[in-house]
Parts: sequence; C-alpha cells; structure tokens
Amino acid sequence: MEHLKRAGAADAADLSAVTDTVTGMLRDIRDGGIDAVRTYSQRLDDYAPDDFRVAEETIERAIDEVPDDLRRAIDFAHDQVRRFAEAQLGTLANLELETEPGVVLGHRHIPVDRVGAYVPGGRYSLIASSYMSIIPAKVAGVKEVHVATPPRAGRIHPGLLYSAHRAGADTIHAVGGVQALAALAYGALPGVAPVDMLVGPGNRYVVEAKRQLFGQVGIDLLAGPTEIGIIADDTADPFIVACDLVGQAEHDPFSRAILITTSRQLAMAVIGQMDEHLSAVSTEEVARQCWENGGEVILVADEDEMVAVCDDYAIEHVEVLVREPERFIERLTHYGSLFVGEEATVAYGDKVSGPNHILPTKRAARFTGGLWVGKFLKTVTYQRMDRPGSMLMAEHCEVESLAEGMDAHARTATVRLERYARRQAS
Repeated sequence: MEHLKRAGAADAADLSAVTDTVTGMLRDIRDGGIDAVRTYSQRLDDYAPDDFRVAEETIERAIDEVPDDLRRAIDFAHDQVRRFAEAQLGTLANLELETEPGVVLGHRHIPVDRVGAYVPGGRYSLIASSYMSIIPAKVAGVKEVHVATPPRAGRIHPGLLYSAHRAGADTIHAVGGVQALAALAYGALPGVAPVDMLVGPGNRYVVEAKRQLFGQVGIDLLAGPTEIGIIADDTADPFIVACDLVGQAEHDPFSRAILITTSRQLAMAVIGQMDEHLSAVSTEEVARQCWENGGEVILVADEDEMVAVCDDYAIEHVEVLVREPERFIERLTHYGSLFVGEEATVAYGDKVSGPNHILPTKRAARFTGGLWVGKFLKTVTYQRMDRPGSMLMAEHCEVESLAEGMDAHARTATVRLERYARRQAS
C-alpha cells in the first residue's frame, strides 16, 4: 500500500498528561465528594449550582421550547432506535438443557440495576447520544438510568432535555466530563446511589476516566473521538467521499478520517477537493484540524488489500463505496458499524437510523462491537442435579482435582460419592 496522505504522529507526552490529569481528578472526587465535583465544574464549565440535577419544571419548560420539526426528528429517531433494540433483545433467550440424565444447566439474562449515561455536550449538544444510551438500557430492563451532560453557558439544550426525558431518564444532571463520570461512579450526586455501569462516548478525558473507573464500575466500551473510514474504488464519487470524510471530521480535532482506495485518480481528486469541503462548513476550524492531524489517504493494489488494510485499522465507522458493496458485509470483520453503499452515510447512523452510534475506536473493533441492548444484560449461569447426576459429575471431578493436586476440591466430590452411594445401597 502507498500513503498519499499520512496522519500526524500522536504525542505520547500529551497522552500521558491526560492520564495524570484524570487520575488526580478521580482521586479528588472520590475523597471530596460533591464539593470536589462542584469545584471542578466551576473551573471547567463555569457552573457550580447547589444541585446539579435538572428540575422537572426546567425540563417541562425546555420541552415547550423544542421546535416542531426538531421534535418530529427526535421522535422518529427514538422510534428507530427502540425498534432496533427491541428486535435485538428478541434474539436473546434464557437457556436450560439437560446435558446428562439428572444434570440441568442453564443461563439467564439479567439487566444491570443502575446505569450512568454520559451525553457529551461541550462542543456540540449531542442530542442523539441521549437516546443511544438510554433507550437500549430501558429496553433491556435497567431499573435506573441517570444522565449527566455538561452545561453550556449554564443550561442544557432543550432538544437534549426533551430527548433524554422522552427516552426514560430517571434523572438528568448538568455536569460534564471527568467530574460527571466520577460523581456517578462514586455516588457523589445527592439522591443517586453509585451506578453499576457507565456508558456513553466522549473526548480523551472522558475515555480515560472510563478506563480508570473500570472495575469500580462496568463500562460499555472505550468510545473516544470518532473515526470514519471509506473504502472506495473507481466507481465512487470523489465529491461524496470528501463530503463524508468532512462530515465526521467536525466532531473533534483528534478524530480520524481515512480513505482506502484502489484508485489513484479518486484519491488525488478527494485530496484536491478537501479544502473546498472544509471551507464549506461552519465547523471548519475543528474539521480542518482533524484532517491535518488524523486524515489519511491510502492507495492499495486490489480489493483483497483493501479489505486487509481496513480490517487492520479496525475503524469505528466504515463506508463502502464500491461496485457490489453488499459483498463487503461478509468480507469485512473489524469495524464498529458498516454503511453499505452511497445511500447509507455515516451521519444517518450518528443521528436517526437506529443502530447504536456508541462504537469502538482506536482499533478496539478487533475485539468488541458497539453499545447494544445486550451490553446492559449480565448472562449468568446456574446448574441443578439429582443425586445420580451428582455422582456422575463427582466421578470425573474427583479424578481431575486429584491430578491437579487440589485435594479439597476432590474431597467435595468424594464425600458425595460415598454419601449418595450409601443411601442408594440402603
């Protein structure tokens, strides 16, 4: 493969500083509780109310402010996300089977009790992230979902409040960033017990906070600054390719936008058009930083190399703009979500189409998919046996335990063999 444009190198010192900053913030909030949350919120968001929880009357006023066209769009997206989550839940079933006479094994899917849903809102008010987190949790049967989202100039976008309320949030809190995640995990918000799980995307600090809090709480995945990869051949329209790359680049200066193509002509045309597309959007400053820092154009020899490179990068969103794009549903294996053909652009998945937009980044798609209803379920197993079934297990357990040198394990089996054999004899 040939790089026609390379991404900038990551600054290891900068990443180390993020880790150290987050470590200190988590320690302060763990030890200082709500007072420390308030201190960081004042410093970072210029907002430190007595109570971060958004009052019901504030939510009701915000709902009245939402324009009708936005309300219809949010309602449409809610319906799409809910229908897809319900269909996903329908593929999951409790299980019970008798593997040997008298030996019954099973599993159950049990929802998490309490979830903290982080909704980014610093640079943009990401309305969609509210329902992407809340609806699958509620469909799964989660009892409590508590939302945290950063205030902008002391308030939350009315559309976001409407969306979170409609999706079923139990509480909404105007607090952002690391301090929000720590407050949810440590139970620092009055009236909200420590959550069992944190979900939602965010910037580098949010992702690092989730990484450090994992174990204290569960997490969905490490969904950091967004990524788009487009695989394209000579049938792709360079205007569409450039437009869609910029469409994701506006998220964050540290996002990534990658083109992998078999066509040098297409690659050069896209590179040549990027300045025009960047200049066409009001978010040019952020998008341009992303393209300069995280933009890549890779020329590959053929379709096989295109697939190999794309899977090696394990990109969050992958658009397929080639002849017969449907074939790539089977060919590609490492991605967060796939957008097949020109008609299915990434922005639809970000906002309204239904599959979740909280997806793995930084090559995590090699080992995990995105957030879905199943992430909120614990699959737990059980077993029960009658005495003949227990004796069958005991025979094999005793032998293996002794071979391992675990005499106490063996003894639990031996005791049952002897006890149940005597009772059978009597």
